[in-house]
Amino acid sequence: MAVLFFVLSGEHPTLPFAELEAVLEVERIKFETIQKLTQVSRMKTDLASANIATTRCAMIRISCLELLHCQAEQYNIIQSMKEIKLEKLLHPNRSFAVRVKRIRGSSPHLNVEKLEREIGRIAVSRIRGIEVNLEKPSETLLGILTDKEFLLGLKLAEKPVKSFFERQLRKRPFFHPAALHPKLARCMINLAKSRQGQTILDPFCGTGSLLIEAGMIGCQVLGSDIKGWMVRGSKVNLRYFGIEPAGLVIADACKLPFVHADRVITDPPYGRLATTLGQTTGELLSKFFSTAGEILPIEGYLCLAAPRTVKVREIGESYGFKFVESHFVYVHRSLTREIAVFKTR
Repeated sequence: MAVLFFVLSGEHPTLPFAELEAVLEVERIKFETIQKLTQVSRMKTDLASANIATTRCAMIRISCLELLHCQAEQYNIIQSMKEIKLEKLLHPNRSFAVRVKRIRGSSPHLNVEKLEREIGRIAVSRIRGIEVNLEKPSETLLGILTDKEFLLGLKLAEKPVKSFFERQLRKRPFFHPAALHPKLARCMINLAKSRQGQTILDPFCGTGSLLIEAGMIGCQVLGSDIKGWMVRGSKVNLRYFGIEPAGLVIADACKLPFVHADRVITDPPYGRLATTLGQTTGELLSKFFSTAGEILPIEGYLCLAAPRTVKVREIGESYGFKFVESHFVYVHRSLTREIAVFKTR
């Protein structure tokens, strides 16, 4: 095991940390979280976790092998650099680049460009034959300034900038403005600790956002919606991304034709652009929890999004589910989503 740090996306304060730990757990990778900084998680874990987490997680941007961690002061950083055995990490006759990123204005007294040059100068002076290549380096040393601390790491994996771009809502053949964004959908799939080959059910499938992300990581997908045009649109979207559902039907989520699923992950209708067909969201969720409890196995997971005002934790616990965690996502002035995770007892 080694110390790695993961650079997280900044769109939410808690979801990226929870998603990372859920993915490592489901992939059976041992880890120990050492420290949580703003947009950075430091962990003692296996090197294999870098590629796995960066590829699968929606909110992990970069994974690095940690080389140093110190106070964000020029003197501390340079002195710590001199103690690193760079010759064991950077190979002669290859190229490298140094990048330093400042998170949310941390340590404004430090000049990022000057710090990059100084770290690069030390590396060149220590390793004969190594060259700086800012365009296509063989290796990248990544420095992170956050919370008045500095981390330097050897970059192991990085998520492509366009990773979720091709699955954006308006790029799909069937579009609805209330659909879940693919990054949040993938995060929910991960929070439910979904494994490749498991059966994932979304009983309010809408345009298929959650089913697409589940299919992308190798799960079997089942979906239903009470609106036929949504089911037909969802099928078009799934096939557009090369995913063949195990079942996709028109059905009431409270009277499902399915008898088993390993995970239930869903985003029920609520808000300005959705209709609950005359029921309140609370009434709908109460019936849904009752149905989901009959479909899931013991220690099965349920992850859903609901308005914060509904108090979904109380509803889930009243139907015998064990509450695991919640995260709150601001949408607009009148809606904050609660992403809640439950487990069957």
